[in-house]
Amino acid sequence: MVHTDGEVTVETTRSDAELVAMAASGSEHAFRALYRAYVRPVYWMAHGLVGNPADAEDVAQETFLVAWRKLPGMELAGDSLLPWLATICRFQAANRIRRQKRDREHTGAYIDEAIPSTVDVEEQVLGADLAERILREVEGLTPLDQDIFRLCAAEGYAYQAAAEELGVAHGVVRNRLSRIRTRLRTVVKEST
Repeated sequence: MVHTDGEVTVETTRSDAELVAMAASGSEHAFRALYRAYVRPVYWMAHGLVGNPADAEDVAQETFLVAWRKLPGMELAGDSLLPWLATICRFQAANRIRRQKRDREHTGAYIDEAIPSTVDVEEQVLGADLAERILREVEGLTPLDQDIFRLCAAEGYAYQAAAEELGVAHGVVRNRLSRIRTRLRTVVKEST
């Protein structure tokens, strides 16, 4: 931990297990670190389930709200919080779709043509399987490549900012991220 002006901030090098334990004890800083690490993958998963950006944003926010409430009793099964968040996200998306369908039936109004009327269980299983494969692939990367992937793909850092954060050259980040993306594209193609 780093102390700045009496406020405790969380280093980005902490594992998910450490951050989960800290967040479960009430650390908002630890929870923010988890949020920053996983908000993008959760959003895109939600988008795939509900089909539009506004609802995907709401589902992502609801996912993290539920996660915050459930963290105190949660035991992290693996190295990453993402599978647990993916499960919460799927439930939140299904709830939203059911609620919108019910609202349409009660009001007779058709809210949005892009909203699916049912949850495609097969698509959810395939999506969860793909997320799990990608997660396994990322876990198989070197520690530097994992950090590059986390900073650039999950947290949205530009190459130069990630390079400065990791103490490596801009070209190292760019080249390694290109190889990581190629590797992950192969995983995605194999699962389709």
